[in-house]
Amino acid sequence: MTIIYRCTLELHDLMYFATREIGRLYETEPILHNYGLCYALGLVDSDRHSTTVSEEHSYRYFCPEQVPKYEEHLTPLNQQGIYVTPARAVHHATVLNTWKYANNNYHVEMEKTQKNIPSFGRAKEVAPESQFECFIISEKSLVLPKWIRLGKWASKAEVLVEELGKSKLHQEAEFTYPYPLNPLDVMFTNQVLSYDTMNMPPVSLIRNVRMRGEFYTCADVKDLKLPARMQYRFAG
Repeated sequence: MTIIYRCTLELHDLMYFATREIGRLYETEPILHNYGLCYALGLVDSDRHSTTVSEEHSYRYFCPEQVPKYEEHLTPLNQQGIYVTPARAVHHATVLNTWKYANNNYHVEMEKTQKNIPSFGRAKEVAPESQFECFIISEKSLVLPKWIRLGKWASKAEVLVEELGKSKLHQEAEFTYPYPLNPLDVMFTNQVLSYDTMNMPPVSLIRNVRMRGEFYTCADVKDLKLPARMQYRFAG
């Protein structure tokens, strides 16, 4: 049985991550990548969700190296039939903050400066009370945390989970999905016809996707046509 959850995330703090770097300006795009959401929701390397990974790739409190291991970490979610879509902003506001560089050296040989260059940068962050929405497709019932942390500052966010009514799987047809998707996860099972691109590392997302393939509908969300058979896939 396929269960579809609608997950609403409400920020209780400023959220920052660098989607774009323009000189000294670092911008946070109001969208949440599905890779990051899997980690934030506690789905990766979890005993509760039966997604534990080998000790070599363990993702717990201490990681011996700061190297992304998306394939090793997210493949167990495929095996458990758990998939999280990227989250769109239902409504949001942004704040522009200015910060200064700091030198942490204990001893510095001071040299006479030739130019008066200010040491500062600006960060565009998403404001508290902004809300995001994503969908979770699962083959079994999930228990998700009430509070999670997001972004570089580990900002606090409240998680509201709603199990949508009975889902229905439709046969292959052409349809449009207006919300963000990870193209790698959908392009191998659906024929993607057109889309808008959102540049976002590590995998740019797409939205307003017109495609052909199987999809789910739910009585609780009018006009929602959610692509079926999405899985985490990685470039070879």
